[in-house]
Amino acid sequence: MEKIVNIYEAKAQFSKLITSVQNTGKPITICRNNKPVADIIPHKKKKNPLIQNPLLKGAKFHCDPCVQVSEEDWPKELR
Repeated sequence: MEKIVNIYEAKAQFSKLITSVQNTGKPITICRNNKPVADIIPHKKKKNPLIQNPLLKGAKFHCDPCVQVSEEDWPKELR
């Protein structure tokens, strides 16, 4: 069940609410006048798709020394 707290309680016990979300992984909804205005949710670390992709596991990447790259090959904003 989702926990709901009013904004006054959230202000007074913010650290405890953060710890609760961190430990349980369950979000907490903050309400003002019984209307939801914000959620405290656990942070999820983004995974590197190259590392997590099982098709690429053990794949070796290398740079081909025969390929010549000039400045014109790069987009203007990255030059």
